[in-house]
Amino acid sequence: MPDKKERNSFPLIACLLSLGLLSTSCGPLPPESADAQPQRQGRGVRKGDAIAVDVAIARQSSLEKSQLFTGTTTPFRTVSLRSQVEGRLLGLNVDVGDKVNQGQIIGQIDDALLKTPINQAEAELASLKSEVARINARISNARTEVERTRLQFQQQQADSQRQQKLASYGAIAKQTAEQALTEAQTAAKVLRAAQESVRVEQQSLAAAKGRVVAQQAVVAEAVERRSYARLISPITGAVLVRVTEPGNLLQPGNEVLQIGDFNQVKVEVQVSELELAKVRIGQLVQVNLDAFPNQTYSGKVSRISPAADPTARLIPVEVVIPNKNRQIGSGLLARVNFESPRQAKVVIPQTALQKGQIFVLNSNSSEEKPTVSIREVTIGKEIDGKVEILSGLEAGEKFVARSGGPLKDGANVRLSILSD
Repeated sequence: MPDKKERNSFPLIACLLSLGLLSTSCGPLPPESADAQPQRQGRGVRKGDAIAVDVAIARQSSLEKSQLFTGTTTPFRTVSLRSQVEGRLLGLNVDVGDKVNQGQIIGQIDDALLKTPINQAEAELASLKSEVARINARISNARTEVERTRLQFQQQQADSQRQQKLASYGAIAKQTAEQALTEAQTAAKVLRAAQESVRVEQQSLAAAKGRVVAQQAVVAEAVERRSYARLISPITGAVLVRVTEPGNLLQPGNEVLQIGDFNQVKVEVQVSELELAKVRIGQLVQVNLDAFPNQTYSGKVSRISPAADPTARLIPVEVVIPNKNRQIGSGLLARVNFESPRQAKVVIPQTALQKGQIFVLNSNSSEEKPTVSIREVTIGKEIDGKVEILSGLEAGEKFVARSGGPLKDGANVRLSILSD
């Protein structure tokens, strides 16, 4: 049995063991919790010892997150290439995804049935031109007759005047003078009849030429209609859909291809009525595509729908993005920001602030024994545990984000593994 002295020492030994186990289980505080226990650990820091700190590099960012609207990219315009004539599709030179240029021939329809109207129209045109030639010949003959009758009229008129003068002197009989006058009047009527014939023939010629012009239009229409057998791209773009295949019989109006214009790309987003005040036609916006995460596109609001969805109260807004290199395709997820980009400021965690002051790592201190200095800063907005620094700290400078104990100007510090 232990004596009385030994029995009195058992409680003391048990107490010391309990304290040892407690200190072992707690261990040193990790650097992450240094800011939560600055005072408690500060009591254990001896004078001249380096204090463990988390050092961060000041960076610029924005505290306020602008609202993004999502949409899907579509071609600036989509054109359906349709058949304008009836016929069997002989061939297509392009497939989905192929790029086409405006005016490029991309298919052919059988035009055998379109040649007959052209031949008939050309034959009728030739007949009308022959008629014009015949009328011209008649006009030429009529003009010759007019010239002949004019000369005859002039001769008989001169004879009549001479005989009238002789009759007045009594040199010839009055009946002879009257006969000469009658012959002159008859020649005048013949001349007028010849001139009228020319006029009528000229009218016939004008009508015949009109029929020729009309028939020429018929021929041109038939030729143009035959040209519709060639399928020509109306725009420059890319083939989106190939609707039919060679061998199928096409009727006028049947769709053959869908072509998208990717010189520009549209994005349609749904904006709430509360956000509509921030949007206007012609407004420049920022667009980001998940397909190209490292690039920001500058778009422009091209259209705002006047009608909102009656159920969701959302207004469709159309944004146009330039796409000169045509790398943006259709169906890509787009994120649109209608707010102007704000000027970025230095942002630090609020844990780094101590009564409007921060500690910065001295650039002239050695790497083995780094020191810090206190600095006054002007703060701005505070959101979600972060604060803007308006002045007193520049981007790129190193500051103490958290410390394992109280700091003072010129104090020696020890950088934790969490430091930048």
